Amino acid sequence: MPRVQANGINIYYESQGEGEPLLLIAGLGATHHLWELQVPSFARWYRVVTFDNRGSGESDKPPEPYSIALFADDAAALMDALGIQRAHVYGQSMGGIIAQEFALRHPQRLRGLVLGCTTFGGPNSVLPSPQAAAMLSGMPNLPPEQAVERVLELFYSPRYRRERPKEARERIQSYFPLRTPPDAYARQLVACLTFDAYDRLPQIAAPTLVINGAEDALIPPENSRIIAQRIPDAELVLFPEAGHLFFHEVPEEADAAVADFLRRRG
Repeated sequence: MPRVQANGINIYYESQGEGEPLLLIAGLGATHHLWELQVPSFARWYRVVTFDNRGSGESDKPPEPYSIALFADDAAALMDALGIQRAHVYGQSMGGIIAQEFALRHPQRLRGLVLGCTTFGGPNSVLPSPQAAAMLSGMPNLPPEQAVERVLELFYSPRYRRERPKEARERIQSYFPLRTPPDAYARQLVACLTFDAYDRLPQIAAPTLVINGAEDALIPPENSRIIAQRIPDAELVLFPEAGHLFFHEVPEEADAAVADFLRRRG
């Protein structure tokens, strides 16, 4: 499977489709498999590039501190290695945090920006409940079955868990063979917790879509509203009765919203 040297590490990536490049950035502890529903949809119009962040999946996991700036530079270096000068960038959760930093550090590399189920961090952000925060930080050390139960509660809406319980459980269980090692997960989490882009959001000049589920229990959707207010001319889409992984719960609607935005603004 393809791996390239980028920013001093080996990064695993996959590329499908043709057209303008669309870089998809996964979240905390996740791999490129997070986007399995989105790739076939977007590959009809774009060259879709997915990859494993530093510390996850088949990419290198150097035992050193991670930062969101480092992740953003990894993404830019991956683009260099693949001969991509400019791309649309769509990040989910931690991937959305990385995408914000990418937009600030590498504005000339960006066509359109999509920030999914994410936060800008720092003291101005709206925090999850203490219970949700504790569940997230303790996830890597739990036995698989117990971790699945917590992920289901934290990442999916009550409606989705009630109406499609088998689908939700099977999707989460399929990711567990790819779990990020606890030490690398901790380094990724620290990078997220020390991030603060609130004062810099107005500097983002790329056309921006902010998108989330209205019942996100992990990253309260008020963060999306604040991001959309602070980035000039940003658009906001919130899906009612959808949770953190809204792009799993309502994939057709979510992908259509992103594709429509990129066609109009990107």
